[in-house]
Amino acid sequence: MAHAFVRPAAAALLALLGVLGPATAPASAAPARAAATSCYGGAITVSTDDALEFGPYTASSRCKDINIRIVGGDAGSVNACVKFVRYGTCNYWTNVGRSWKTIATDVLDGSRFTVPLGVDLEGNTARVQIAY
Repeated sequence: MAHAFVRPAAAALLALLGVLGPATAPASAAPARAAATSCYGGAITVSTDDALEFGPYTASSRCKDINIRIVGGDAGSVNACVKFVRYGTCNYWTNVGRSWKTIATDVLDGSRFTVPLGVDLEGNTARVQIAY
């Protein structure tokens, strides 16, 4: 019985031509993408027109952190913190813009919290998404 040997360059060419099966992404890339998608996919949207402190919310296994970003309004940034109901004080204030920013890490499932926002006093408004 003859054994076929295909050089790496030839294997790449055959894959391009569809002779060999399609190349697959590393197994570790798909779960990371899926985790981020499910975390951010469950984000809620709130507006500073409605309030300046949002919640209470209950942390879930969907995200291990609490993340926030601006998605609308005229504010260039907001300051946000996480106030765990159990303690009643903010963890720390973080300046947040239009990209996702983590405002609390390694949050235990079932933790109850609110998210106070600080918007400058120039009348700016912000619509934000919170993923937890």
